[in-house]
Order: sequence, then C-alpha cells, then structure tokens
Amino acid sequence: MAADSEQKKPALEMVQADGADDGCVTFVMHDEDHTLGNSLRYMIMKNPEVDFCGYTITHPSESKINFRIQTRGNLPATEAFRQGLTDLSCACQHVLNTFQTRVNEFKEKQDQPME
Repeated sequence: MAADSEQKKPALEMVQADGADDGCVTFVMHDEDHTLGNSLRYMIMKNPEVDFCGYTITHPSESKINFRIQTRGNLPATEAFRQGLTDLSCACQHVLNTFQTRVNEFKEKQDQPME
C-alpha cells in the first residue's frame, strides 16, 4: 500500500544553477542509461550552437542520468535538447523503416519459386 501513496518521479527534470542563463542546463532523466545518453549526446553535439554536451550516470545502482548542455547563448539549452530528441527519433525511424523494407523484400524473395 505504501508504494501506491508514493508519487512517481517525472521522467525528466530540469536543473539550472541560480543566476545561470538559459544556455546552460542539466537535465535529469530517470529510468535511462547509456543507450539514450550516448546517442542523444552525439545528436546534440552535431548542432554548431552547442559548446558542450555530456552525461553521467550517477551510480550503477541508479537508473538515471544527468545530461548537461551548454550552448553559445543564442540558442536555449532546452531547444538544443528538444532538437536532439527530434533528430534522434528521426534517425531511429529511418533505421526501422529501412530494416522493415529489407525484411519485406527478403520475405517476397522467399515466396518466389526457384528457377
């Protein structure tokens, strides 16, 4: 019963130091690991407006990552984060579509009689 009364943490929290500008933000992502952290970091670092992007896993027994973004100032870190997620989603969708196309081609080839 105690577990029902506990509030579940949000999947994403934003931490910003007092006095810091919008270009420097740490995002805490719960229930995530290197799979998302490394691929998202790669996508965000492709943005020329991003000076720094990195992540740490707080402890091996915790499933959360601290994800930090610093931009040059013209672009808010939240926007770089959002764009990185969008770009990563598009890349994953492309891989999935390509894979499915090849599987379908293979299945069609298997259904054809041998000559």
